[in-house]
Amino acid sequence: MDEYGACNLDYFPENILIDVLSYLNVKELVRARRVCKRWGRLVKDQRLWRHVDLTAWKGVTARILWGLLRHYLGCGLRCLRLRGLLLSARGGIFLSESWIKALSTKCPRLRKLYLLHADLRVLPSCLLLPPTLQVLELRGCELPPGFFNQSLPSEPACPPEKGEATSRGHAGKGLNSPPKIAIERLVLNNVPSFTDQHLQSLTSWEMLSRLELRDTFRVTANGLRSCAAKHTGSGVEGLTKLKFLEVGITGRQGYQLQMVSLGLGAGWLGLEELSLGGKEVGPGLLCASRLKDLKNLCLWACTLSEMQILRSCRMLRGLHRLEFSEVFFQPRQCPPVVEGEGGAEEEQDNREAVDGEDGGEDGGEDENKTVETNDPIPGLRRSLAVLLPNCTVIFTNCCVQTNSD
Repeated sequence: MDEYGACNLDYFPENILIDVLSYLNVKELVRARRVCKRWGRLVKDQRLWRHVDLTAWKGVTARILWGLLRHYLGCGLRCLRLRGLLLSARGGIFLSESWIKALSTKCPRLRKLYLLHADLRVLPSCLLLPPTLQVLELRGCELPPGFFNQSLPSEPACPPEKGEATSRGHAGKGLNSPPKIAIERLVLNNVPSFTDQHLQSLTSWEMLSRLELRDTFRVTANGLRSCAAKHTGSGVEGLTKLKFLEVGITGRQGYQLQMVSLGLGAGWLGLEELSLGGKEVGPGLLCASRLKDLKNLCLWACTLSEMQILRSCRMLRGLHRLEFSEVFFQPRQCPPVVEGEGGAEEEQDNREAVDGEDGGEDGGEDENKTVETNDPIPGLRRSLAVLLPNCTVIFTNCCVQTNSD
């Protein structure tokens, strides 16, 4: 027992100590280096700096960012999350162009960059970001007009001096072959300055396959329609590599602008996954029937009726996955009354056929009939099973609205 009592952290292997230190946040790690020389060396291990989250560290300044980059951030960094000073009373330049270039040089394996409340108007173009980025997520940020362009703003031409010819040789190669953006996933959440002009610039991104637009109020249906992948006289144009698209407006009350999801009516060749939320679900379902390659559909944070879903899904026979997340279903009318063509009668026959098949399993109990009348989700699931026999239907955190009566 005396031997175990004399043991301390110095007797632990370094791998175990690194695992213990991995539970600390960035601010605590910086403080832990002051314990002793051994800890100071372990804190700099790149295994502790693969995923760095600075959004919870209040009071981060440009000086602190430079200190972290010089002493800790290195080749092990994979994901970086930063909070800017856009909503801070301190103000000032937070992400400078020189710091971004130094980050690109010292962290060649950075794959994901998450920026919260960052003022990016000091950066002329996203080409200054690390070229190894595959995921870029912007939330509550400010953007300059040409931020997503594939070319840097032109500078006044001046003949290079003899001494500068060698040092600028690498830059000359960059001018002959301009760098390409390798970002595969772009997430824009509550970015008011994102407009149709920015969306049009994304058509030159050759690797972009996932685009998520949440609460981007200045994007219009015409802007989305102009970027759709479609056949023209000169070939296929638009976002030809895009496989996943998300559109949702949930954060603003009294949203009266033209619904962005109406731009889905252009067809969008190659689009396989679609996610609609908030006020964009209704118009998006009307246009989703023109998406011939659509396989997965997700509807979230909205209010829908059973007949509205069945009418839209009748044209989506190629769906493989249909997901409802945090959806409020309107109570079913008894009996369900549908205006329009005789398609409603066909849906009623399909529902009765499914009920008849399941009746043998349920034994026709009165309890199941009561649930079927008060809760439309089981009936909706059965109707969708008839319309989309090869589709997986998932309900997550869904509920049924109740009438005040």
